[in-house]
Formats: sequence, C-alpha cells, structure tokens
Amino acid sequence: MPLVLEKAGGGSTGPSREPSAEAVLEVVQALARELQPGRKSWRAITLDSSLERDLGLDSLGRVELLSRLERAFGVRLAEQVLTSAETARDLLRALAAGRASGSTAQEASLDLAEPGAGEAAPERTRTLVEVLEWHAERYPERRHVLFYPGDGDPEELTYGGLLARSRAVAAGLRGLGVARGQAVGVMLPSGLDYFAAFFGIQLAGGVPVPLYPPARRSQIEDHLRRQAGILTTAGAEVLIAFPEVLPLARLLSTQLPALRRVVTVADLSTGGGEPAAVAVQESDVAFLQFTSGSTGNPKGVVLTHANLLANLRAIGRGADLGPGDAVVSWLPLYHDMGLIGCWMGSLYFGLPLALMSPLTFLARPSRWLWTLHRHRATLSAAPNFAYELCVAKVPDEEIEGLDLSSWRMALNGAEPVSPEAMRRFIERYSRYGFRAGSMSPVYGLAENSLALAFPPLGRPPVVDAVEREPFQRSGRAVPAGPDDPNPLRFVSCGLPLVGHEIRIVDSAGKEVGERQEGRLEFKGPSATSGYFRNPEATARLIRGEWLDSGDLAYIAGGEVHITGREKDVIIRAGRNLYPHELEGAVAEIPGMRKGCVAVFGSPDPATGTERLVILAETRERGEAELERLRAAVQEVAVDLLGTPADDVVLAPPHTVPKTSSGKIRRSASRELYESGGIGRRGAGLWWQLTRLAASGFRSQLSRRLRTVRDLLYSGWVYLVVAVLALPIWLGVVLLPGVGLRRRFARGAARLLARLAGIAVRPEGLEHAGSGRPRIVAANHQSYLDGILLTAFLPPDFAYVVKRELEKSFIARVFLRRLGTLFVERFDPAQGVGEARKVLEAVQAGESLVVFPEGTFRRSPGLLPFRMGAFAVAAEAGVPVVPVAIRGSRSVFRGDDLFFRRGEVTITATAPIPPQGSGWTAAVALRDAVRAQLLVRCGEPDAGV
Repeated sequence: MPLVLEKAGGGSTGPSREPSAEAVLEVVQALARELQPGRKSWRAITLDSSLERDLGLDSLGRVELLSRLERAFGVRLAEQVLTSAETARDLLRALAAGRASGSTAQEASLDLAEPGAGEAAPERTRTLVEVLEWHAERYPERRHVLFYPGDGDPEELTYGGLLARSRAVAAGLRGLGVARGQAVGVMLPSGLDYFAAFFGIQLAGGVPVPLYPPARRSQIEDHLRRQAGILTTAGAEVLIAFPEVLPLARLLSTQLPALRRVVTVADLSTGGGEPAAVAVQESDVAFLQFTSGSTGNPKGVVLTHANLLANLRAIGRGADLGPGDAVVSWLPLYHDMGLIGCWMGSLYFGLPLALMSPLTFLARPSRWLWTLHRHRATLSAAPNFAYELCVAKVPDEEIEGLDLSSWRMALNGAEPVSPEAMRRFIERYSRYGFRAGSMSPVYGLAENSLALAFPPLGRPPVVDAVEREPFQRSGRAVPAGPDDPNPLRFVSCGLPLVGHEIRIVDSAGKEVGERQEGRLEFKGPSATSGYFRNPEATARLIRGEWLDSGDLAYIAGGEVHITGREKDVIIRAGRNLYPHELEGAVAEIPGMRKGCVAVFGSPDPATGTERLVILAETRERGEAELERLRAAVQEVAVDLLGTPADDVVLAPPHTVPKTSSGKIRRSASRELYESGGIGRRGAGLWWQLTRLAASGFRSQLSRRLRTVRDLLYSGWVYLVVAVLALPIWLGVVLLPGVGLRRRFARGAARLLARLAGIAVRPEGLEHAGSGRPRIVAANHQSYLDGILLTAFLPPDFAYVVKRELEKSFIARVFLRRLGTLFVERFDPAQGVGEARKVLEAVQAGESLVVFPEGTFRRSPGLLPFRMGAFAVAAEAGVPVVPVAIRGSRSVFRGDDLFFRRGEVTITATAPIPPQGSGWTAAVALRDAVRAQLLVRCGEPDAGV
C-alpha cells in the first residue's frame, strides 16, 4: 500500500511502516520534489543517489528528511545520522538499526502491472555488461526488443534471450582466439543478430567496431574495400557479417592482411558452451565509433563503459525517462543515435523498443508513424531529413486515423536542424495529435558519446531570428526586429546535459560573450579520451580540459544555437561524408585539373538535409566531353561513398578558391556555389572572387580587432583594481564605525564600476530601501555581483558569505570590518548552527544580502536554492526582497581572466513577506522568490 505522508508543517502520518527500500525512497522523493518542484527526473532516484549532489538536500533539507523518516517509521535516529548519511541506502541502514526489537523490514517490491513498464538499471552498474545481466537476472522473460523485419511478422527478443545468445557468440569468439581488448568488426543490418554480436564481443572481452553494411548486397566487395581503413586502423582480425560476405574473405586478403576470419552469428553460436569469464571494467573501451569511412585517415572515437553510462544517465534526466515510456526506432544500429540513444538507452532504462529496418522507413515513412501509433510509443528520434520526408512523401490517405498523441518527445538531431522542416512537420501532424512541444531539437556528437544538449521538456522549438549583416560580418547575433525582411534563423538546441558544460571560444581560444559566434567546446563525463591510434587528430581535438567540437555556435539565454561547422564533414541524410578522398579521386579522372576539386555540402530546404556538391575545374568545353566527365565523377562518388553527388559542377580553370598556400577553400567554394557565381564570365566571376576574398579579410580583421580590444579592456580593468585595491582596503579597515565603513565601501564600489566601464542599470531598488530588517536574495552569476550590489543597494546591509573566505587574511579582515557573516556551506551539522547565527543577526535588527544558490558556475542557469535564508525569514517574520542580476556573467565569467564590455541590470521587486513561520512557509517563500528571479535574470532554470 502507498505510504501516507504527513503534510509539511506537522501532524501524524498514521500507522508507521517498516522501513523498506521502496518506502524510504518514497519519502526521499517526496521531499526532493517539494524542495525542487521544477525538476522532472525523479524516477531515477535510487538507494545510491547522493543526498546532496543528486537530490540537492542541504543541511536544513536533511533535517526535514530525517524528521519525516522518523515520523513515518516510528523510529528515533541517532544524531550522527545527520552528518554520516550520504545516500538513501545509509538512511535505510540507520532506520533498520533504530527500529523496535522484533520488527522485520519489508522487501522492496516492483510494480509490474503496467504493460511494458520497466526499471532503470541501478547506479551501481558500471558497464553495459552489468546492465544487461541486471535486467536478465530480474526480468528474463520480459520483452526487450520487438523487431519488424520489413513486412514479416515481428521477432521478439527478451532480456534473458539476449544474454543467452550473447554468451553463445562470446564462446565462439573465444574459440577463435579473440583476446581481451581485441577489436572485432560488426557489419550487420538491423536485426536481432546485431544485439547478440555486440554483447557477445563484450562478453568475450573484445571491442565492437560498428561498420555500416552495404545498401545493396551486390556491393559487398566494393563496400568492404571502402571499410578497409577502419578495419586496419582498429586492428580487427575477425569480422562478424552476414552470410553473403563469407565467400569474399579470401579475395579481400590482399586488402586486409590482418583479417583472419569473416564469420556469421550463426557460425559463432553453433559450438555451444559457456565463455570463460572476463572481468569487464568501467574504464575498458566499450566500442569504437568511427566517424569516417575514408581509407585515408579514419577516426575512431574511443568510448568507455563509463562514458556511455554517464551519457545514458544524463539523457535519462534530460528526457525524464521512466516506467510507461516506450521507444520506436528505425535508425541504423551502426549510427550513434540508433545504437546508443535508442537501443542502449532503452536497455539501460528497461524500456521496450520497437525496431524497424532503416530501409523500411525509407521505403514508406508512414510505417514509422504507424508503429508509434500502434505501440502508443512516447519516444523516437530521427535526423532532420526524416521529419521532412514525412511531410513531403506521406499522402493523406496513408495516415487516415493516425494518432500521435502519445509521442511526447520527437528528438531531432544528427544533422543541422531546419526551422522550416520542424514547422512543416508540426503543422502537418498537429491534426493527428502531434504537439508542438514534442518536437525536440537536440545537439550531440560522437566525441561526447552521443548527446550534449537538450531543450526543456514540452517546450515548442525556439528559433532565434538575427540580423543578417552583423552576423555575417562579425558573428554577432543581434536579434532581428519583426519587420526584418530577411533575417538568419538558428534553432536553439537547449541546455547542456547534467554534468556537462559548453563554452564558445574565438580563434585564439578565448571565451566569447553572449550572442557571439565562435567554436563550440565541451567537457563532461561522456567525453572521449581521443581517437584510437590517431595522436595527431587527438591533439587537434583536445584543448586542455576542453574538447573542440568543430562546430560553430553562439549562446543566447544560456541555450546553444548551432550556426555551422568549421570541420569539413558533410551530413547527408544522417550520414557523415568526408570530402578529402573524393576530391583526390575526382582529380585523377582524365580531363580534370589536379588539386582543383572542392567537395562540400549545401543546405537543401526542400529535403531538410544537405546536398553533396562536387565543384571541379576542367579545360574541356565540348558538351559531349563534359557529359562524359560528369558520368565519371558520379561513378567515383558511388564507388567511394556508396551514394551519388547531388550536383556535379564543371567549371573553367581558376574557379575553385584556394588559400595562399594552395589549399582548397571549401567554405568559399560553397559561398560561390550558393551565390550563383559559378559560370559567370569575365569580370563578373573575378569580381565575385575578389568580393569573397575581401569579405574573408574583413572578417579576420574584425575578429583580430575584437581580440585586441578585449585584451586592452581587460588590462585597463586590472590596472584600475591594482591602483584602487589598497586604498579601499585601508579605508574599510581604518575607518571607525560599521556604518561609515559601509558607506565608504558603497562609494568605492561605484567608483570601481565607473572606472572599469561597466554599465549598470538599476531598476526598482527603492524596494530594498526600507529601514526595517529585511533580506535581499540575489542570483549569483559572477565574482562581480557582490561589488555591484554594494554599489547600488543601501549601505545598511551585511553580507552572508562562505566560510572559505575566512582563510585569507586580507579578505577576512576586510569583510569582518563590514559586519559580514561567515557560514559553512558543506558541513550539514554546522550548517544548522550557522542558520541559528543568521537568525540571531536578523532578530537583532540586521539586514542581510544572501546568494541562495550558494555558489555560481561558469555556464548560465539559475541553480537550486538552499533553504537557510528562507527558514530564517519565516522564523523571524522579515520580508525577502528578490534582486535579479542580469549580464554580469558575460562581463566577467568565473573561470576566465578576461573582462568584456557589457551592460549589467540589477532589478529589485517588491518585498515578499513570509506567510507563516514553519517549514511550509519557508518553502513557499523560497519558491516565490526564485520564480521572481528566474523571470528577470535572463538565464534558464538549471534546477530542472
């Protein structure tokens, strides 16, 4: 029976219960939800969740939690539990030790009544193998995958069945001599054999290397030759493939001398027996995700089990995955979104997966939609082109009666997201129950396992319209007015996933400000350690603790907007294509000019994907000869990439733009192509090229001037601080009376801001001007916040700051002379006592300034609030004045040494008095203040 919880503020819970794991988690979750009402992902709470890191419970929150547990279970807990308990499991042990003699704890139960309901693997699982074993041991007969092989009957795979089939494959691989850490290629189409092969390799201690299968089986030999670079780089001696590949093994020996065996899943599974146990560690490589099929320099992203599980758990929180969710996918399993996002995600969270072949989707896109309808699925992902395909290629008669109302998250990623494609899909399918808030443009990359940024759940897509001219000239994303006839539009991909960070840097590696385009860099637990056996590419990827995505973007309102790519990869229908090898092969065609071929991608609004364009110079002019060359180019493209080019442009000599050192300028070639400049004769063409060169020069000059300007500005600010620091410190220390010292500090702070050129716009500060005791609660964005508040608030406030500042003699003496209160942030036991000290100060008539977030971080977002100040306000009966700081993070970011010019707004709203004096009143006061700050701080909710 469900636990009946006491209403906050007092009262009885009714009969006490035995402290089972389920009941303890219910109490913990109830309090956590109450403290952080905006947060959605509470289903992931486990016995091993950290009370502070995962649940955000500060010292006062722990006190309330222990009190509720004692009342719920009729147990008195030892006082040391307040400081010793780190997880819910610790609390469960403490409750068991404290309960009455003779009582027995009830075993936690799992409700399986809802069809398809699953349970996420626990936090203690450290590898994918452990995740599979955990599900197979508990739910061996539960359906894991339902695979639709074209028009045939669906095939079912249970958790127990997957583990048994994988062990059989592992035994076969061990029999072939596959050693621990040995790479094994997997070239299989979507199907149940894929899952057995993947886990079979891991159970044998090997490393899977997914390869995409040929689109047509008649192309197997050519396709395998194209994959030779990946197999050679990985050092794979065994390839698991389908039966048609086997006769070609001997023919390929000259191409792949290291490849000893090409086998099928059936071959590996016939021997029987159990594989020798291999201890798989979280630091082991889980698989190699190759981002290029080029034979020249393939790049294999190294992903460990720890990387993958970190990304899956972050995805689970970002998507609020839990029981009741079901997944439909047609994405190929060699693609990271299909392999990690759809399959591994459904495995980890115990969600049923209905899997289709990619060919099934491409043949009839409506089958994807009908599969979502049939299974009442809630989650599905696809590249942008798939949504466009469902608009353009699905007639009304095929979807009569379709119901997409269960689809709560339609993830759109893997290629640039088109605002128009999203709009058209929403408009077309809203009549079939699809909600605009279900469309979720996301951002990720293989180097971060899969996902990096998600938008807020349930929010319709946000498209940022910016003025075209300043963005193209200097990368400044100035919001366009409603009457702008031709703005640029960029889709917001939301916020970084929990535990991950994003920053935008310029060409010198210096972080830029809000709404300034630059290179996107990232870091987090999902990030790769580098490329397999490719130190040169790894060195280009890793920039200290950050990794270079190769993408261009800007941040607005804390959310990332992708604007383009610095790297040359072309994303076409969800596939990554790399131009270097194709350019070389086309240049070898007789009649082409060597070193004068550019291959690039160009957005195609009609399909929502990128067109593959080949621009090649030739001296030929006859129409018949030009047609022969075009056919030869297409033949080379199909041979190398398995796909033809969308456009082959043959141009006269000196058309393809190059750098001064002779390198092909692909971005300039794309601009020339999209502007229609190719084919213009005489001065028109050269004038076009001159304008392109001048534009590039102006852009580089503008960036360099901006860098110099920022350096000079930062130098000036530091000079101002260096000159004024000692006089200000001495003035505060030597002046008599705290009132005079605070007025002096206020004037000094204003002088600092003025001389530093920080434009500050105060609004509504009269709300903070009452002479009665009050508490100002401000959001925290930067080290500048205390100075700016001191400059513009009345000079009768004392600040509440972290105790760590007492360790510095200079800071300790300065702050104590201003009447500052030092409090402990991290020790739960001391935290309660510190709250009492703050309460006594308020009751003595002191007004306070607090930062209820407790700290700030480099990335934008309003963090969860600690309860201390609001509990004090409720008990003392004093109002709280919300003061929103906006813009200080852009002026001076926490982990950056550079200052940037910018405007800071400080906005105070009407004081909010507490409605009562208990815990419930404190929580309500906290929520009301936070809501005011969230509206005005200009940053997203980082507590969600």
